[in-house]
Amino acid sequence: MYFEKENIYTLDSKGELLITIMSSLAQEESRSISENVTWGQRKRFADGKVSLPYKHFLGYEKGEDGLPKIVEKEAKVVRLIYRLFLEGKTAGGIASHLTKAGVPTPAGKQKWIPSTVKSILKNEKYKGDAMLQKTFTTDFLTKKKKVNEGEIPQYYVEKSHTAIISPEVFDLVQYEFKKRKTAKGYKTGSSCFSGKIVCGECGSFYGSKVWHSTSKYRRVIWQCNHKFKNTEKCNTPHIYEDDLKKAFVDAFNSMIENKAEILHEYDLIIQKLTDTTALDKESAKLQSEFEVVTGLLRKCVDENAHSTIDQSDYKQRYSALKERFDKIQNDIAAINDKRIEYAAKRKSITDFMQALQKKNALIADFEVELWNAAVEKAVVDISHGVTFIFRDGSEIYGGVNSAG
Repeated sequence: MYFEKENIYTLDSKGELLITIMSSLAQEESRSISENVTWGQRKRFADGKVSLPYKHFLGYEKGEDGLPKIVEKEAKVVRLIYRLFLEGKTAGGIASHLTKAGVPTPAGKQKWIPSTVKSILKNEKYKGDAMLQKTFTTDFLTKKKKVNEGEIPQYYVEKSHTAIISPEVFDLVQYEFKKRKTAKGYKTGSSCFSGKIVCGECGSFYGSKVWHSTSKYRRVIWQCNHKFKNTEKCNTPHIYEDDLKKAFVDAFNSMIENKAEILHEYDLIIQKLTDTTALDKESAKLQSEFEVVTGLLRKCVDENAHSTIDQSDYKQRYSALKERFDKIQNDIAAINDKRIEYAAKRKSITDFMQALQKKNALIADFEVELWNAAVEKAVVDISHGVTFIFRDGSEIYGGVNSAG
């Protein structure tokens, strides 16, 4: 190859040397530019300056002051996603709902995928905070990026911009993720019963099945998702959806009859869930201990770096301190989880009480909104009975017919 501008011919030995030298210079220039850009970005992160990929970020646009500004039309979609998730839908169920509704994705596409929904539900920027430097470029030539797992500093900026979702709702969603992770066979569909009917024998969720789908005898039944997956078949029966609705109406009506007594207990329950005095004391104690152990760890590492000490003694001291450090961190995390659990229960009970207060007379028909607000779960036993567990902790047993 002959380069006219540089007057270099590749088959010439001198030309090959020049190409090698110029390639090295170009690579060094590329590295220098990359380092300068990286330094600038990391300096912005260290200063707490937030920037978003606005073209593919739902709910925000760049404001006149350079900070994220809420786009209300898109923010409504974000709030809908959070609400649907807290009502029991999975990321896949929400994606299907948005696709059917014709709502465009953050990238402007028509079809939503579960991972996009999940990323919105887990992104702290929607509550007004920002975790900076989640990823970094490992190679300036390949531009390959990697998730930051502690290789370089991360910065968490609180209240960096206007929130679309309240911190309380965001924390409830993260708590719901953890709760579902431990749930057996959790699935949701378009039905309000998905993720709420539980097998009393194996603890798995019930799923819907359609019988005689193409005939006049078509019926929707609910059956344990693990009925035929376990070594031994579950003995809990399938139940008809119509019978389940009728049983709920009867159960809720019995709650209305005791409405005054339930509402009287409401203030006491909320007061108990709101009182975090014991948690605050324990948290302050752990935080103080955490600072002491962190100081001892640093001192231990500094001594080893600046003086000659026995390495077996050092490793023993370091391991003991690290074990204490990890335990304190886990205890602090457990207290924070307990706070979120209290908040989740408080919201559930409040929603239930508001639904109960609105009903001054017995209900005649099944109401989806009432079911979502009132019921935590419904447990089916082998005798065709269903125990409705309401959000305030009340339990009401009712019989449901079944053909199996």
